[in-house]
Amino acid sequence: MTDLTTTPSTSDALPLQAPSLPRYGTIAAIVFAIAVGALVSMVIGAGYVAALVIAWLVLVVALPLWSLAVEGGRKAVDRVATLLIWSTFGLAMIPLVSLIYTVISKGSGILSGQFFNNSMRNVLGEGGGIYHAIFGTLIVTALAAAISVPIGILTAIYLVEYGKGKKLARVITFLVDVMTGIPSIVAGLFAYALFVLIFGPGVRLGIGGSVALSVLMIPIVVRSSEEMLKLVPDELREASYALGVPKWRTIVKVVVPTAIAGIVTGVTLAIARVAGETAPLLIIAGFTTDTNLNPFSDRMTTLPVYIFQSIASPPGLYRQEYEDYAWGAALTLVTIVMLLNVLARVIGAVFAPKSGR
Repeated sequence: MTDLTTTPSTSDALPLQAPSLPRYGTIAAIVFAIAVGALVSMVIGAGYVAALVIAWLVLVVALPLWSLAVEGGRKAVDRVATLLIWSTFGLAMIPLVSLIYTVISKGSGILSGQFFNNSMRNVLGEGGGIYHAIFGTLIVTALAAAISVPIGILTAIYLVEYGKGKKLARVITFLVDVMTGIPSIVAGLFAYALFVLIFGPGVRLGIGGSVALSVLMIPIVVRSSEEMLKLVPDELREASYALGVPKWRTIVKVVVPTAIAGIVTGVTLAIARVAGETAPLLIIAGFTTDTNLNPFSDRMTTLPVYIFQSIASPPGLYRQEYEDYAWGAALTLVTIVMLLNVLARVIGAVFAPKSGR
């Protein structure tokens, strides 16, 4: 009689873990692919780009085949998909990294106290700076945000909270979609035409640049704020209404605070979008080498226009100095946009609703 309590032998037991590549398998495959790519490129006399392409092809073939032999077809397909995802990510990062490296390497050399404290007034060649352009960018962009943010957020509130199913809301949505695709130079022409009607031909004002930038900012603020408000659960609104809170107060105290983090992020993206605009500001804000802190009087230079004018300067004795000015201004502009994004993250974290335990 067979003893049912007998434990099966080790050889008869099923394995508890499927076969898999060693922990260092992916790293080993990458090292192998790089070695093959470098060797082949040396043999054929190719450069670094060819070596990277060969290494990638070897990795895409070798690692899935190794996985197929050890782990099976399902895991091999998963590794192919993972390699393709990481490859596309790396491909997308190449222009970004290259751009940042180029701007830092070419623009950091000219950064100094003189560069930030001097303007280009009466400067030909060395000794100039971007003092006037920095303040011009900050003033014009701040005024554009002051115009766009209230209009954009209030429009989004109307579309989400009051305009559901109404014809006016559909018309506004259509117009916002159209404004999203308007070329920036058209916004500059619109602002110029508007101020020509008021002040006459040849007008150049910093506030005109703010109006032009606001035309570009408003649809971005509306769209981003609208999507954030839509993400607020209807249960929060219904709970507020059940307590007898009026609709306007529900929006102010419940809906907007819940979506404030996303709204601030959208506003920051809109500011970053227009901070580097050149064409509309060339038309209406103009260019000057003086420091002008009054947006309602005369021309005002911004960093993008300063960069354009420096690069567009005619070849001559001081050509290299003007190119250095352009790269330094570009690095400063990128830094300002980065700081705006960091500030948006901080504001979003501070004003985001705190989750209870």
